[in-house]
Amino acid sequence: MAARSIASLTITFGLVAIPVKLYTATESARQISFNFLHKDCGSRLKQQYICAKEEVIVPREEMVKGYEFAKDQYVMFSNEELKALEEAGTGAADITEFMPIAAIDPVYFDKAYYLAPDKGGAKPYALFAKALRESKRCAIGRWAARGKQYIVMIRPVEDGLVMQQLLYATEVRSIKDIDIPHMDVKEAELKLAKQLIDQQTSARFDPTEYKDEVAERIEAAVQKKVEGQEIAVSETPERAGGAQVIDLMEALRASLAKKGGAPRRAEEEKPAATRKPPKAATPKTAAAPARKTVKKK
Repeated sequence: MAARSIASLTITFGLVAIPVKLYTATESARQISFNFLHKDCGSRLKQQYICAKEEVIVPREEMVKGYEFAKDQYVMFSNEELKALEEAGTGAADITEFMPIAAIDPVYFDKAYYLAPDKGGAKPYALFAKALRESKRCAIGRWAARGKQYIVMIRPVEDGLVMQQLLYATEVRSIKDIDIPHMDVKEAELKLAKQLIDQQTSARFDPTEYKDEVAERIEAAVQKKVEGQEIAVSETPERAGGAQVIDLMEALRASLAKKGGAPRRAEEEKPAATRKPPKAATPKTAAAPARKTVKKK
C-alpha cells in the first residue's frame, strides 16, 4: 500500500522555498495494546473521573485544566485561554543554521518524518538534498504544528530527506547528574576490548537483523487465545541480583575465543620496540693447540 502524506509544509532557507509532503517514518500501529475488561462478563470498562473532595463522578463538560504551582494549590485555565497560548501553525520549517550531522548527540532525537517533494518542488528538493549530502551537513530549524513549536533537523539519506524532531535542552538530562566513578583502564585490557569490537563491527546498521521477540511471542499467544487454545504458563526463574564479579582479562579472552579470535597474552601485547631482544649465544672460544716441546740433544 502506498504511503499517505499527513501534511504539507514549506522548507525555507534564505529566499529559497521548497514545498514538501510529510510522511510518518514509524508505525505506532505495530505496538500491541490491551484494553481493560470486566473479569466477570468480559465487557470493556469505561474511564471515569471522580472528584477527590466530593467523591462524585465529574462529566467532561464540568472539567477544566489546572496547573499545580504548590502542594494541592492550582491555577485554572479555560480551553479558550489555553488555545490563545498555542503557537500558530505557519506550515513552514524555517532553516536557521547548518552543521555536521555528527555535531548533534542522538540523545536529542525525537520523532522522525520522511519528506517528499510536493507539486512544483521536485527541482529545489533535489538540489537541497544533494547540497546537504555532498557538504555532509544537516539543516536545523523551527517548525510550528499542532499548537506547539519544534526544533527540527533535516538530514539527507540515500533516497531523499528526513525531518527529525529534536528535544529541547530542558527535556534532556545531563549525564553529569549521574555518579560515574573514574577508573583506570589497563593497556592490555583496552587492546583486547578493541579486538573484540573489531570482530563484531559491521559496515552499516541492518534493522532487519533484529526482531521484537516479545511482540512475536504476544501475537502468537493472542492467536492461540482467539482459536480457543489454552496457554501453558511456566514459572519465570529468578535472576541472581547484583553483577557477577569476574576477571576482566579472562572474560575478554573468552569472548574473543568464542568469536573465533586468537587473543594474545598480556606480555605479547607489548609493542615490539619495548620487547627485550633475545640474548645472542656466546660463541665458544676454540682451545689453542698445545705446543710441542723439543728437547735439545
